[in-house]
Amino acid sequence: MRSPSQSVIRTAVFPVAGRGTRFLPATKASPKEMLPVVDKPLIQYAVEEALSAGASRLVFITGASKRAIEDHFDSDQELEHMLEAQGKSDVLNQIRSVLPSYAACIFIRQPAPLGLGHAVLCAQPAVGSEPFFVHLADDLIRAEVGCLRQMAEVYEAKRASIVAVEVIPRRDTDKYGIVEVEADKSTTSRVRSIIEKPKPPSAPSTLAVVGRYVLTPAIFEHLERIGRGSGGEIQLTDGIASLMREEAAYAYRFTGKRYDCGSKLGYLQATVEYALGHPSLGRDFRKYLQGMIRSPSMRSRR
Repeated sequence: MRSPSQSVIRTAVFPVAGRGTRFLPATKASPKEMLPVVDKPLIQYAVEEALSAGASRLVFITGASKRAIEDHFDSDQELEHMLEAQGKSDVLNQIRSVLPSYAACIFIRQPAPLGLGHAVLCAQPAVGSEPFFVHLADDLIRAEVGCLRQMAEVYEAKRASIVAVEVIPRRDTDKYGIVEVEADKSTTSRVRSIIEKPKPPSAPSTLAVVGRYVLTPAIFEHLERIGRGSGGEIQLTDGIASLMREEAAYAYRFTGKRYDCGSKLGYLQATVEYALGHPSLGRDFRKYLQGMIRSPSMRSRR
């Protein structure tokens, strides 16, 4: 596998302007992307995945109440000096490793909540005329090889836009962009059609697009052209459908487990499973959960 430093995709776009209404009141003053899964916020997992795929330019499309994200990736000399004086070198190293020195952060304000497609369009001045990643931090994907790095390898072979997909229950098709592909059982297959949130009876398949994209720069022209679609927003799905009239796009069934951290249940599932796998917390946390399951008070609640 190509090393991240050799990646042809240098830019990752993180649309983080959403208000996180499903997590109110927790997200009233704090971005949903700053919700922690054990000891790191969701946005840090997202950035680490992009860096491991070779990205070095990180573009955040922000909105109101998102200053905490900018602060998280900024240096805090006062905090670092305090940790150093207290001899807390392990914590100090963790703080300093939040963002490597070679990575550059760019913050662009989305002026109005006009949809994911509009958020991606806002990134055009920073992206330029190169292929780029789009990463939605709500979708946390646990994998030995990061999902974006897997997709970068597919891009190397196809030199076309790639969407990450997974099979979902048909009853949920109206929550996702849904693709129809040429080879239904293949890991990578050319997309025949893509539609935003179809009703279950009319959905062309149960292959849903989930939170990871590699896009060619031609997408910007199509996003400018399509206008508002579902929900009065500029939909990235509609932009990809327009793009496909001129060039191919592929669906990729990634290897890994996705947690929908935009939902409370998915967020709790991620927190528990990441805690169980944590090198210093996992063993004790597993014992705690086992004790809870055995306790009479827990059995009486079921």
